[in-house]
Amino acid sequence: MSVISYLRERRLTVAIVVVGLAAAAGQGLMWWLSPQAATHDFVGPPRSGYILHNFTMWSYGVDGLPSFSMTSPQLDRRDDDDTLYIIKPNFVIPSKQPGVIPDWDGNSLYGWVDKSGTLIKLQGPVYMHRPAYTTDKGVLTPVTTLNTSEATLWPKENRMETAEPAHVVQGERTMTGIGMRANLNENHLELLDASHITFPPRAPKQPAGQPASARPGHAATGAGQAR
Repeated sequence: MSVISYLRERRLTVAIVVVGLAAAAGQGLMWWLSPQAATHDFVGPPRSGYILHNFTMWSYGVDGLPSFSMTSPQLDRRDDDDTLYIIKPNFVIPSKQPGVIPDWDGNSLYGWVDKSGTLIKLQGPVYMHRPAYTTDKGVLTPVTTLNTSEATLWPKENRMETAEPAHVVQGERTMTGIGMRANLNENHLELLDASHITFPPRAPKQPAGQPASARPGHAATGAGQAR
């Protein structure tokens, strides 16, 4: 029997074999031409080196003095850059004049601290507070509070700033504006835009024996500074 006669009698079988070989060849060609998938591509958020729960952290400067302290229900340390991601931090920024000016304390929804501990970013509702104190000249400085939506702090320098709306209350004086810079060492605050400052009323000077009459408070608007 010739080969041609053999193949003619088994046409169906031969057709199936030919189709199978063609499909396998096509798959092999596609695999050879397609780019190889990267084997080390990273998918997903950075992995945490470790996670702490209900922790307290202290950071010190090169001078050995405390820079800031922080407590939180959770801290995540990232492996890729050694930064810290913190949930609901409560923090204290020590005064550079202990015993004279009290510490600032506060809280926020989220916090981020860089590897060196020299930069802190706060997000969510940010609240800061400093108790009242009397200066070495006997001048009373009232309680001061600050509310904003996010802030950047340099704790070793006791500086902070925000580009968001800020609301500051110091005793009976209120200050609001968009964008703020503050030097916590010098009790110096600068509102950058759309500022509005309300001062408490001052009693006018009256001759002896006459009661002082109260005057309404006055407001100032525009960019400005306050101490």
